[in-house]
Amino acid sequence: MTEDHSYDDIIHKPHCTSRKRPRMPLINRAAQFAPFAALTGFDGLVKETARLTDRYIELDEDSLRRLNMQLQRMMEHIADQPAVRLTLFVPDERKEGGAYRTVDGRVRRIDTVSRELVLTDRRVIPLSAIHAIRCQPAEAG
Repeated sequence: MTEDHSYDDIIHKPHCTSRKRPRMPLINRAAQFAPFAALTGFDGLVKETARLTDRYIELDEDSLRRLNMQLQRMMEHIADQPAVRLTLFVPDERKEGGAYRTVDGRVRRIDTVSRELVLTDRRVIPLSAIHAIRCQPAEAG
């Protein structure tokens, strides 16, 4: 017994359609074959686990001394609202580590009691988050 897979016997026959039910729209037929997410939220969890964070780098004594000197100089010139570029470590809200960010702005005040630097645009930056300070050149007026 040989099997004939040419389908010659049925290929030219009309397609069966129900007289009682309307044909399903193509978009609904395609939805039947869409991927099934058995575990709701699993894709997001995998992406979150794969997302990389930076490790916090402890500053050594010399780096801390330089930062303190720069903060002192900024306090002496606070009336000029010095322009600065700050490198900050921002902890991640969901997992260990975080990210280093660069922030540009003008210093409005340095609050030594709450240990915060306040920029003229009202952004508040904890002094403990600052890893580097670069003073920007004064703008020519």
